[in-house]
Amino acid sequence: MECFSCVAMIAIFYILFDVNYFLRVILTILWGRLFEKKKKLFETTTIYGICFTQDVDLILKHMNNARYLRELDFARFYFYDRTEIYGTIVKRGGSAVQGASSIRYRRAIPIFTLYKVTTKLIYWEDKHFYIEQQFITLTDNFIRAVVLSRQTTTGLKVPVQDIIAELEPEIRQPEPTKELQLWLDSMEESSQSLKKQK
Repeated sequence: MECFSCVAMIAIFYILFDVNYFLRVILTILWGRLFEKKKKLFETTTIYGICFTQDVDLILKHMNNARYLRELDFARFYFYDRTEIYGTIVKRGGSAVQGASSIRYRRAIPIFTLYKVTTKLIYWEDKHFYIEQQFITLTDNFIRAVVLSRQTTTGLKVPVQDIIAELEPEIRQPEPTKELQLWLDSMEESSQSLKKQK
């Protein structure tokens, strides 16, 4: 009877929650803490994955678009933990959420293909910091997708620059790349357009 209750409880959790997502987050961060060194803010972090049967689209040949975004979560949380940026934000009473992202799919990741996701800090502003992530297949080292993401801090009473300075005082803010600046401009244009629709 106890065995049946346990199986029923597990089944209920799988029905109500995306259990594999939470397990993957925990295992990814745990792996980094046990086997990887801390990273400096401008160092690139890397996680690995495989396009499996649960990741494919309707034609069962390659990774579906939603799975790319899911993998980015794991890579982002890993980056947060390895660089200690998220812990420092939380220590100051804040949090960080995904504020925006732009993904460019260059070539599909076929089923059963090994890949890595790299993450690096590229810029920051008063309430935001920006990361670039890439999906790279291991067989040919080809960048399959590239992503720009804006991480927005919430509840933080100091600018992101103070968080950066606390972690690595010697770091200076870089200039935004042309690609990033164009994306920032497009988001500002979109914001202004939406304000006019009120």
